[in-house]
Amino acid sequence: MDIDEDIGDSSPAETPATKMSRHQILTLIAMASINFSSMICYSILGPFFPNEIVQIGAKFMIVAGLFVSSVCTVLFGFLDQVSDGTVFVVLCFITRCINAIGFSAAVTSSFAVSAKVFPENIATVLGFMEIFTGLGLILGPPLGSWLYQSFGYEIPFVFTGCLLFATVPLNMWILPSFAAVPSSQNSFLRLCTRMKILLICFVVFSLSSGLGFLDATLSIFAIEKLNLSAGSVGLLMIGLSLPYGAASPVFGVISDKYPSIRKWMMVIGGMATAVSFCFLGPLPVFHIRSQLWLTVLMLIVVGFSLCMTCIPTFAEMIACAHENGFEEGLSTLGLVSGLFSAVWSAGMFFGPTIGGYITQALNFEWSAGVQGALAFLAALLQVIYFTLEDIQKKSQKANRTDTSLLQGEKSPLLPKTDHLRVDVS
Repeated sequence: MDIDEDIGDSSPAETPATKMSRHQILTLIAMASINFSSMICYSILGPFFPNEIVQIGAKFMIVAGLFVSSVCTVLFGFLDQVSDGTVFVVLCFITRCINAIGFSAAVTSSFAVSAKVFPENIATVLGFMEIFTGLGLILGPPLGSWLYQSFGYEIPFVFTGCLLFATVPLNMWILPSFAAVPSSQNSFLRLCTRMKILLICFVVFSLSSGLGFLDATLSIFAIEKLNLSAGSVGLLMIGLSLPYGAASPVFGVISDKYPSIRKWMMVIGGMATAVSFCFLGPLPVFHIRSQLWLTVLMLIVVGFSLCMTCIPTFAEMIACAHENGFEEGLSTLGLVSGLFSAVWSAGMFFGPTIGGYITQALNFEWSAGVQGALAFLAALLQVIYFTLEDIQKKSQKANRTDTSLLQGEKSPLLPKTDHLRVDVS
């Protein structure tokens, strides 16, 4: 099939294509390379970056990361001045890669510092911080659109870069300093061999994969299937980010106040996420037509369910590390935060790449169903693991009780004496 005919033909196909054209394959490779190059700069730091946090200092890593990220953001706004197309693309890659390194330094260190300063309320603190994550997701698109339309290409990047740079002296002044005490006992590889840690990592992966998938494909689906304008798509994303940000502090408080239910929060949230993704399109097997009200409702459910699942994960990973003999200190917190960030970025790479491929080969409905299946698999594995864990704990408790009773039966009824004294008056 001729490439030009593929590009020029805008009529919707009646049936999905069985074979991608050369143009589609090359485009897919190009898009995958963008996601891969940006996310590998973020996730590659996981195995060794936590040690640098401890040796150099978490505060320094946060401040330095913010500074690098802010400078790169401002520089990105001036890359349009480059006339040569190849040089422009190369500079974009380099700038974004350096930006990713600075961002990863700040985020990974911030997780470790939060857990260090608030060891008993980490989920509450993370829930509170997610309010601002939701606000950023809500305000970013309309603010960027307004700045671009009013002042041009450079101003959105200059504004956000300067805003980020303003946090550098603020964090230098506010953040406390932490003593650098490296630990030779804590190992990133040892942490990754814990089954519960790996299970929670898979949960985190499914969460970020779903978010990355929606970020890459929802707008196309809304424009083509729901006949929404580009501006209305930005409002549609509020249906996801607003409930996420609003529910985060609530689930954070619940997670800290009742730590025993964290695991079931992740299970219930994962199941709800699976159902909502399946009805987001919805899946063709349900024979339900795509409707705006249903999409909005499912996005709201996704926002709540992702929040319910995500908030307990970091606190549960820290608790699991301590249960398996890891020291309570900044070294362990750095390892956990580094692993969390690496897995999150891996999901953000997987979701748009694989989701985009399935959407291209089939449609959005099936691709959303795959994301739902991924969330369901994570929840199902948790149910199996936690059920077996509860059975094992009950068995160990029963064995300890039986041992205690057996020792009690073998003990003498009267205290043992060497000789019997008789007082004869």
